[in-house]
Amino acid sequence: MSEHGDVQGEFEFDHRWAEAAEHKEPSARARMLAARWKENPPGPVPFRGEVGPVTPRRSSWISTAVVLGCVAAVIVLLGYAQTHGLR
Repeated sequence: MSEHGDVQGEFEFDHRWAEAAEHKEPSARARMLAARWKENPPGPVPFRGEVGPVTPRRSSWISTAVVLGCVAAVIVLLGYAQTHGLR
């Protein structure tokens, strides 16, 4: 039984040994991109993309007014229904 414990200690992964390796294999994604770019290299990409035309956005106060108007209409309808005995 003690022999089994000693053998298991031999097979533990040593992170220090792995980090000290001289050659590190690239990741699968890096290998895939390198193979793809060997056949079809990517074009130059600017640091910042070109800014297209800016479309005007609706003001947020319009949306707020519509929501508050709907809430007020519901309150008025509920009050009307309650005062006239409608269910």
